[in-house]
Amino acid sequence: MQVARHVVCALSGGVDSAVAALLLRRRGYQVTGVFMKNWDSLDEHGVCTADRDCEDAYRVCQILDIPFHQVSYVKEYWNDVFSDFLSEYEKGRTPNPDIVCNKHIKFSCFFHYAVDNLGADAVATGHYARTSLEDEEVFQQKHIKRPEGLFRNRFEVRNAVKLLQAADSFKDQTFFLSQVSQDALRRTLFPLGGLTKHFVKKIAAENRLHHVLQKKESMGICFVGKRNFENFILQYLQPRPGKFISIEDNRVLGTHKGPPDRPPGSVPGPAADQPRALDRGGAARRPGPRQDDGVPLPVPPPDGASAVRADPQSRRHRVGDGREGRAGPCPRTVCRLLQRG
Repeated sequence: MQVARHVVCALSGGVDSAVAALLLRRRGYQVTGVFMKNWDSLDEHGVCTADRDCEDAYRVCQILDIPFHQVSYVKEYWNDVFSDFLSEYEKGRTPNPDIVCNKHIKFSCFFHYAVDNLGADAVATGHYARTSLEDEEVFQQKHIKRPEGLFRNRFEVRNAVKLLQAADSFKDQTFFLSQVSQDALRRTLFPLGGLTKHFVKKIAAENRLHHVLQKKESMGICFVGKRNFENFILQYLQPRPGKFISIEDNRVLGTHKGPPDRPPGSVPGPAADQPRALDRGGAARRPGPRQDDGVPLPVPPPDGASAVRADPQSRRHRVGDGREGRAGPCPRTVCRLLQRG
């Protein structure tokens, strides 16, 4: 008799990961649920949301009759994700902690824990994404011997796993998985990749998962929650006041309090009715006009390629005009960055 495949599913305490575990169970896999505690401070109401989410994840495992484990990556999250977030933000950049968390925590720490400690044949998450591998191909990766060193790199290029858009394009999360390693992608299942959010909620309602179905969907930066962003960030960074300067005529358009004033890229109040060509700390900034006046950005091409054809996708789901883009080398120049909205 064939032993059931062992899949370790990351459970967040939300509806998506709960339904992912349910679908894996229905496919006949031996499923284990694991909750990751990555942040341990209190929210704006003095409640540790991680503890509450852990209880919800444990209840999911009880309903599905699967084993439950809890792991803490608070230290790793602080060192690899949150510290990077503060460093990037202080430099005037716009960091994305979700991308870094997926790379270092979910698809590194958790991935290795599932494979090395729990003996998983594959891992799974509730992300809305797909890969170019079918389920059976994912399980076969465990038995594929990969060469080391230079030959391994050539193997990875020839046999690269592609990250594909989810069926629900509005919920698609491939952007946040863009830095996940090939090793992790080869051994990961995305049960929700072919489903819509509406259908996922329907499955939850029909399978006694009401406690996660009723929870509000998490939005924004997880460790900020509903708190005021400026108040939160000022707990960790000192403000560095400066000026908004026009790159067209060097006029001072206004002042700002420094990086904690607002997320980089947002439209500054003092320059709202001025040409939005701004310079903060020596780096050219344009929060974005509402019309087409952009010029090509100096994007270096990938190694061995003169240009790359791509379909650009805005980070704002509600924006999209379906244009085809082409990225390639061009002379360095002052650029006007387009922001529609």
